Amino acid sequence: MNIAKYIDHTILNPDATIKDVEKICEEAKMHKFASVCVNLCFTKQVCEMLKGTGVDTTTVIGFPLGAVSTEVKIFETQQAIKNGADEIDMVINIGALKNGDYEYVKSEIKNIKDVCGDKILKVIIETALLCDNDKIKACELSVEAGADFVKTSTGFSRGGATVEDVELMKQTVGDKAKVKASGGVRDYDTTLSMIEAGAERIGASASVNIVTGEKAEGIGY
Repeated sequence: MNIAKYIDHTILNPDATIKDVEKICEEAKMHKFASVCVNLCFTKQVCEMLKGTGVDTTTVIGFPLGAVSTEVKIFETQQAIKNGADEIDMVINIGALKNGDYEYVKSEIKNIKDVCGDKILKVIIETALLCDNDKIKACELSVEAGADFVKTSTGFSRGGATVEDVELMKQTVGDKAKVKASGGVRDYDTTLSMIEAGAERIGASASVNIVTGEKAEGIGY
């Protein structure tokens, strides 16, 4: 299996430098990953580095807490797309979901998707903070709002992707959206298990280790 095509090669740590980002882009081009996933400040540079390579640029929005206003998320999305982003990974307002304010959550996702247009929108629901009923509801709202993917985690919370969560999310969205597993996916076997559970995209910083079969140390992305 060509696992590389599933992977968003990710660098989201706050102390990342432009040299770190350049290295990630070179690795992405070498291994033909699906995209490079970065914070908004690096979007333009990454688009320039990846131009003509077939590797997309993914930018995170409302990251990592999801607790900024919808207006801020819309502005971030506009800036990301203006700077060349192909895909947007947005964090939902987790507190609003847990409050039962489903119209707010759905409306926010729809507003972001309207800005994205034909660009891919992935909705991060942060599964580690949710019960199964909330996970299901978040996935349902994402589909109703027109999202292209639902995504497990930011990699910056209490936990990351699990096979059980991926299975639950895939069962919920069916063929109406895709699933991205991220957070703690750091080796080939774990990646394969996520794909077998229904994930069609993997977010990882240990992407090179995954495709080469080496063991990556640490936690998070």
